[in-house]
Amino acid sequence: MRYLLLDRIDELEPGVRARGTKCIALAEDVFEHHFPGQPVYPGALLLEALAQLGGALVELSRPATAGAATACVLGSAKARFRRFARPGDQLRLDATLRRLRDGSALVETTASCDGDPVAEAELLFLLVPLTDPHAVACRRAHLDQLTRGLPREGPPPVTPPAADEPAS
Repeated sequence: MRYLLLDRIDELEPGVRARGTKCIALAEDVFEHHFPGQPVYPGALLLEALAQLGGALVELSRPATAGAATACVLGSAKARFRRFARPGDQLRLDATLRRLRDGSALVETTASCDGDPVAEAELLFLLVPLTDPHAVACRRAHLDQLTRGLPREGPPPVTPPAADEPAS
């Protein structure tokens, strides 16, 4: 089973930070056994939601000339859980890029609900090159869906000169 836990990316500053949203619904299948009568969102899935935001930030922060790659979590450090996340909670997820290198990245992440801290973690990512054109297209489509409607920072698009204008 594949979990897509990040509902959307609300704010994005490539190379700096991202903010996203995760809405927790009682209908999620994780609550069937975790725990009956006392539903608590699993901490591992909360870390995964933070990792999905951090990975998207890393991928969207790389220069276009770097080639396609997907960010995979290599490790988690300093993970702390401050309170339980429960059905009905709308989590605000924040990721701040601390270091981006050719093959790795370090991202600081936090989750909060109504201003109260829920969890935080420092995540180390390994960048794995994508060579399959279908995988590249699928990953780009997923990132486009998460960031729908957000302006993408970067150089303005080059407009070709009109037919009657001389090219410079």
